[in-house]
Amino acid sequence: MLIGVDVGTGSARAGVFDAAGRLLGVGKHPVTMWQDPGDIVEQSSDQIWLAVCIATHEAMAASGVSGAAIRGIGFDATCSLVAVGDRGQGLPVGRSGDPSRNVIVWMDHRAQAEAEEINAGGHAVLDFVGGRISPEMETPKLLWLSRHMPASYAEAAQFFDLADYLTWRATGRLARSSCTVTCKWTYLAHENRWDAGYFRAIGLGGLADEGFRRIGTEVVSPGTALGPLNAMAARDLGLPESVTVAAGLIDAHAGGLGTLGVSLPGDDPDPTRRLAYVFGTSACSMASTVGATPVAGVWGPYYDAMLPGLWLNEGGQSAAGAALAHLVHLHRDAPEIESRAKAQGLSLIDHVAAHAATLAPDLSETIRAAAGVLVVPEFLGNRSPFADPEARAVIAGLGLDRGIDNLAQLYLGGLSGIGYGLRQLLDRFAAEGLQIDTIIASGGAAQTPLACQMLADSTGLQVARPDAPEPVLLGSAMLAAIGSGTHPDAATAMAAMSGPAQGFAPATGDLARLHDARYTAFASLQGSARVLRQAVGQAGT
Repeated sequence: MLIGVDVGTGSARAGVFDAAGRLLGVGKHPVTMWQDPGDIVEQSSDQIWLAVCIATHEAMAASGVSGAAIRGIGFDATCSLVAVGDRGQGLPVGRSGDPSRNVIVWMDHRAQAEAEEINAGGHAVLDFVGGRISPEMETPKLLWLSRHMPASYAEAAQFFDLADYLTWRATGRLARSSCTVTCKWTYLAHENRWDAGYFRAIGLGGLADEGFRRIGTEVVSPGTALGPLNAMAARDLGLPESVTVAAGLIDAHAGGLGTLGVSLPGDDPDPTRRLAYVFGTSACSMASTVGATPVAGVWGPYYDAMLPGLWLNEGGQSAAGAALAHLVHLHRDAPEIESRAKAQGLSLIDHVAAHAATLAPDLSETIRAAAGVLVVPEFLGNRSPFADPEARAVIAGLGLDRGIDNLAQLYLGGLSGIGYGLRQLLDRFAAEGLQIDTIIASGGAAQTPLACQMLADSTGLQVARPDAPEPVLLGSAMLAAIGSGTHPDAATAMAAMSGPAQGFAPATGDLARLHDARYTAFASLQGSARVLRQAVGQAGT
């Protein structure tokens, strides 16, 4: 038996799986998030670990499996920055001064100025992050810390990506995953090195002078066995010390590992022709290639960051499910409709999505109910393919209509807008020779047939939704399978554990032409917003 642990933005979850990928029990516990002005978003690593332990106990109890049966455990987490002192204690990373708030969450954009400063330098490592570094990545955040929290920066014994913090907490071993440091820290995995010149050029030369001991001197592939649980972690988790801990993944990448191997009738299982699309709070789109293929505005190419021996190009949006939730709450009647939804045990967005699916005789036809409402849902910027963190949302076609039908219309405009943003990324991939045949969709926002059908129709590609109920947890369980030797490698684990998927074919005929027209209008609105923002900026100087 195997355990997969997933730490998302709002909760920690754990699942107990067998070697065939069957989920036997799951547990979940919330994680507190502090948000302050200035795009500040923080969490506590101690609280996260406690949530992981509670979720693991719940999963074990639900599964009915004895601790002695567990062979391995794998962790995935958001790509958040953790600062700890020489005793593992938290250090303050913000103006609150609270040492328990020692995690800068992935979505924190406090380091926007530092990111722009780094991008102006034209550093060679930027060729492996799509040409521009993001404030969501760790070196801009480290630079911010060195400038604004110098005492914490100096006192920190280790800076971890959250997944690496969890494996360190579980084993005491400081090894970093090639996924985390390559995707978010500018580690050059294809050359097995950090670029000391880059760190010196941006003002973090002290890390290079120290031999990078605070950000990782040992980098291993995801799934590598890091050793057994240490005594304290075993006690916290309620597991035997014999359980093997595997090197982890960023949460979206665990979703990729857990989904790309699904079986689909008539579909080529070649992972280089499939896009892993994790549609949650944010959206992450991951394409694998045999050789390095730079794509402008897209993170990567990263070597050995998700599937062993392959290169990864990673796009997506900073707000996806979160954008849809925000969008529906903007509606005038949202409070009243939300009250009715709660009476039925539903969230507002789930209630609206269910209603939207009833507005046409089939799911593809629901786009007609959106009528002239079109949404560019870039509430938190454009992560790709334009790498524009300053971009903001645009909504067109609003009238004075009220009620649930009108709110569902707004939802459909936003959902199709998510799809058109994905289509822009796919167009950029195609221009560079990356041919994608099937989108493998997972994540909480992809669980409804309407969401999957709209993604297929708005992109023009087949979408597959895995039957596995918890694909991200499954990806972490696959890490546990590899690390513990339950399966010899990632390919074997994926073949044995992924299972089947449901396919959604894209619309054709008039509906396809309607989406083409809406896609053209989407790009026009997006471009107009960019022009307006530039004009306003110039007028303010």
